[in-house]
Amino acid sequence: MRRPFVIPTVSLALALVPAVLFAQAPAGQPPTSQQPTGQPPAGQPPAGQQPPAGQQPPADAAKPAAPKLTFKTPAGMLLVQVKPDQSAAFEEMIGKLKTGTAASSDPQIKQQAQVKAYKSSEPGPGGNVFYILLYDPATPGAEYNWLDVINKTLTPDQQRAPETREMYTKYAASVATMNILNLTEVK
Repeated sequence: MRRPFVIPTVSLALALVPAVLFAQAPAGQPPTSQQPTGQPPAGQPPAGQQPPAGQQPPADAAKPAAPKLTFKTPAGMLLVQVKPDQSAAFEEMIGKLKTGTAASSDPQIKQQAQVKAYKSSEPGPGGNVFYILLYDPATPGAEYNWLDVINKTLTPDQQRAPETREMYTKYAASVATMNILNLTEVK
């Protein structure tokens, strides 16, 4: 009798990990690796100081961060359960995602404006609202984490603004669970 309760509980806990990490991110920035405030990344001198002569910055300093949410196939789907009282916040985020990506000059980000979002008429477990986000085509290996994608569409001033952090916190708190499906067309 305990197993049906344990599996959803563990799934919910894993789904909320990104929200917890996001809530700990510095103001105006999306979640990244947990770096103590005020300390430079390992291998880098403190702000305003040059590295010692002859010392090169670490090779991984130039590499972009690995995507947090990506598809491995040419099409993908996200099955999202949104808290019953948070549908408006989630739909606001989808609107911001679509308008921001459509206006982007980056072709990879611009392609994400083609996402099709659907809302189920039937309630899910606990009254949650089901949403389906269909990315077809999807770019395998590209970042599809909504908050990171939205952040890429903002100016540096908008990224640092306190209202941006509040917006991200509101959006992250709206999601109850999310499942990713990598899709391959059947011929």
